Amino acid sequence: MDKVITINSQYGSGGRELGKKLADKLGIPFYDNELITRAAKESGFAESAFEKAEAKATNSLLYSIAMGMSAYSSQDFGYGNISIDDRIFLAQAEVIRKVASEGPCVIVGRCADYILRDEPNVVNIFCYAGADFRIKRAIESYGVNPAKAAEEVMKYDKRRANYYNYHTSEKWGVIYNYQLSIRTDLYGIDHSVDVIKTFVEG
Repeated sequence: MDKVITINSQYGSGGRELGKKLADKLGIPFYDNELITRAAKESGFAESAFEKAEAKATNSLLYSIAMGMSAYSSQDFGYGNISIDDRIFLAQAEVIRKVASEGPCVIVGRCADYILRDEPNVVNIFCYAGADFRIKRAIESYGVNPAKAAEEVMKYDKRRANYYNYHTSEKWGVIYNYQLSIRTDLYGIDHSVDVIKTFVEG
């Protein structure tokens, strides 16, 4: 199995858990927050800078303004009009390309499907689920306050969509960007892993 598998997911649909279990079953590396750690080490940026850049994407207009404003502070670094957040994204993209070139792996989120779009051995997966399932997982698995769980699910989906839409020429979650979309509340996480494993090995 020589595939690089990217996984995008709605918040609460279990994409990270599914990705980790899939990587374990296939015996290949798994990358999520590990990408931030490696990108920080190789770029010289603090890990917190990567986390803050992702968190800014809650609102697309505010995100665009923030990234435009940060361009003015990048002059001293010799990057012209490339903003700090853009430089952070490019550093992360470089690491994604590197880990993909090193062999089969599973990469969760961070626009990996778009970054690796020209690579022939990449399989892009999208995980989604009904609202009740995602709210329940947010409460039980992520410790979200039950009174705010529905709001949190919507907020994080919006953040992921805005981050993806800003950095790519595609729209997050559009079905034609993926070879396989799977509804985890109908299949369950473990069976979804088996379905994806069969798909990528086929």
